[in-house]
Amino acid sequence: MSTSDGMIALSNETVENSTVLAYIGQYIDLDYSIWLYRLLTPVLVTFLLPCAFVLLIYTTISFLYIYKLHSRFILQVYNEGDFDFWDVARTLVAVVWDAHGWIFHGTIVRAMRQRTVVIDQRLMPIFSYKSYSSGYEVCGLENLPSSGPALIIYYHGAIPIDMYYFTARVYLKRHRLIYTVGDRFLNNVPGWKLLARVMKISPGTVQSCASVLRDGNMLSIAPGGVYEAQFGDSNYELLWRRRVGFAKVAMESKAPIIPMFTENLREGFRSVGLAKRLFIRLYNAVRFPVRPIYGGFPVKFRTHLGAPIPYDPSLSPEELQEKVAFAIEELINRHQRIPGSIFHALLDRFIAKKKAQ
Repeated sequence: MSTSDGMIALSNETVENSTVLAYIGQYIDLDYSIWLYRLLTPVLVTFLLPCAFVLLIYTTISFLYIYKLHSRFILQVYNEGDFDFWDVARTLVAVVWDAHGWIFHGTIVRAMRQRTVVIDQRLMPIFSYKSYSSGYEVCGLENLPSSGPALIIYYHGAIPIDMYYFTARVYLKRHRLIYTVGDRFLNNVPGWKLLARVMKISPGTVQSCASVLRDGNMLSIAPGGVYEAQFGDSNYELLWRRRVGFAKVAMESKAPIIPMFTENLREGFRSVGLAKRLFIRLYNAVRFPVRPIYGGFPVKFRTHLGAPIPYDPSLSPEELQEKVAFAIEELINRHQRIPGSIFHALLDRFIAKKKAQ
């Protein structure tokens, strides 16, 4: 092909492309489409990020099913009288969740240190930098008993992801499994029943919860439940609505209560702030989570455990509820920025606080 033929072919191709763009432009405003794409991309990403959490949940469930399928081989390998079949699975699940918390919600700090040296008979300051990181943190782990019962009462975020991290950390540190009270609607989630069976998650009644504690186990309850998860906000107000069931459990079992709160929990995941009254009406009608959730932001999570509240037979359930609520509110006021800020919660990953466990 000659040079002139090549130039003609290139010219024809350019004309064809221009014609196609002109044809598309008759029906689509390209400038508006590009603007809309740039505008909606962050919004779509914000609502798609929670899918990573769902993916991790179902990865965990898939692993448990695979583990269950190989039960005969595993029992042959661990042929011991006191062997708990699910113990190995729980340990591996705890390792995965603890690693997830380390990566997504840990602290990354680059600290500057100054030391003085003698140079040419003069004292000269020398600055050095040291980088270090810590994962999801638990402050006050010493408040959990190494043995015996304890009732952990915690603030419920939009998604209780902190309880997954906390349960994993306690299992790895203390080799104690925390039983958890979950909402009944979770039983309708595909695959959930096996996860609930292995990790001891159940709706629970006052009698069954008290029985768990009398057997010497630790149990966690969020009195606010799904209502607090759906309609709480960055002001971190407790939405318990006169619920005293957990107080009756504590009084019947005589177990100490450990107040718990996770810093920046509402900055990790949030509920959509629009049409709150409408969603409250829908929730009261169907008793099922209806308010959309967005987030999955890699903010700093730091769980705080308060001092144990011992059994006091002189208190009524209502008085005990008020006492526990005050203890959690005290943790919130002491450790949480109010109103919460996603931007500052992200910055918290680069700011070191006191050493945690």
